[in-house]
Amino acid sequence: MSQHAPAHSLLGLPKAELHLHIEGTFEPELVFALAARNGIELPYASVEELRQSYSFDGLVSFLDLYYECMAVLRTERDFYELAMAYYERASAQGVRHAEIFFDPQAHTSRGVSIDTVIDGLSRAAADAHSTLGITGGLIMCFLRDLPVSSAHETLESVAHRVGDLIGVGLDSAEAGFPPSLFAEVYSRAAELGLRLVAHAGEEGPSDYVWEALRLLKVERIDHGVRSLEDSDLVDYLRENRIPLTVCPLSNLRLGGHVAFNALPALIEAGLFVTVNSDDPAYFGGYVGDNFTQIERVFGLSQSKLVELAQNSVVASFAPDSRKQQLLAEIDEWIGVNQGSQLSARR
Repeated sequence: MSQHAPAHSLLGLPKAELHLHIEGTFEPELVFALAARNGIELPYASVEELRQSYSFDGLVSFLDLYYECMAVLRTERDFYELAMAYYERASAQGVRHAEIFFDPQAHTSRGVSIDTVIDGLSRAAADAHSTLGITGGLIMCFLRDLPVSSAHETLESVAHRVGDLIGVGLDSAEAGFPPSLFAEVYSRAAELGLRLVAHAGEEGPSDYVWEALRLLKVERIDHGVRSLEDSDLVDYLRENRIPLTVCPLSNLRLGGHVAFNALPALIEAGLFVTVNSDDPAYFGGYVGDNFTQIERVFGLSQSKLVELAQNSVVASFAPDSRKQQLLAEIDEWIGVNQGSQLSARR
C-alpha cells in the first residue's frame, strides 16, 4: 500500500481512480504560485479570496472558474507540478492506479503546445510510479462544446504519440452536445488503438448514455447517474457489466442531493459502480474523502466499500498482472482492517 495512506481507514483502502480531471485538482495555493512565476495577474487579492470563489451554482459557473484558473498553466514544469501535487494527495488517500483526464484544447487555444502538456503530465506519471508506486496514464478528453472539427484536429495532432496515452474521453458542458456528434472522432481513435470512454448521463439525459455505448462504442461511462431514468438501459448496463465512474461529491456540488443520492440506487440495481473524485479541488474532497462521505451518509458496509474499490481495479485499463497485484493489496487491507477491528473489541 501507499506509504502515506493510513492502513486502518478508508483512506488506506487501495483503490484505482478512473474519473479525475487533472485541471480539477488545482488548489488555490498552486494557482497563485504558478501565476506569480508566469507573471499572470489574477482577479483575486489573495489565496483565501480565490478559495472563497470555489463556490458555484451549477456546471456552467463551475466551468467558468475552472478555465479561469487553468489559464496560469503555461510550461511543462507547470503541468508536471500540477500532476505531482495530485499524485501526492492521491497516494495519501489510497490511490494505487490513476487514469487521468486532461483537456488539451483548453490549453492549445491559449497557445500552449499539446506536447508541452503531455510531456509535463507524462513525466509526473513516471515519477509517481517510481516514488509512490502509482501506475496509470493519461486519457485525452475532447471538449464537447467546441466544434467537432477541433476534436478531429486534436486527435490527429497526437497520432504520432498515441503510445503516451491510454485513451480518449469526452467532457465539458453536456447538455445540447450529444455523443453522436463525435462518432467519427471516436472511430478514428479506435483505429489508433486508444481505449474509449465518455461523460454521459450527468447533465445530459439517459439517451446520451445509449449514444455513447452504441455510437461511440465506449468501454466505460463517466458519471451515468441519469441511467436510472431508463429501466432498459439499467438492464443493459447490468447485463453487460459496463462500468460507471460515479463521482459522489461532484454530484452533490453540481447536481444536488438528487444526483448524490443516485449512488445507492445504482448499487442496488446491481450496476458496476466505481467511486471517483472528478475535480476534487473544487468539489470538496479527493477519492478517499468520497469513500468516507458515502460511508457516513449512506451507511454502506465495509464489504460494499471494498467491493467498490475492487470494481475500480477491475474496470481500469491496467494490465491483468497489475490488476491482480492491486486486488491482492485490497485483500491485505481487509485482513489488516478486520484484525484491527477485532483488537478494538477486546
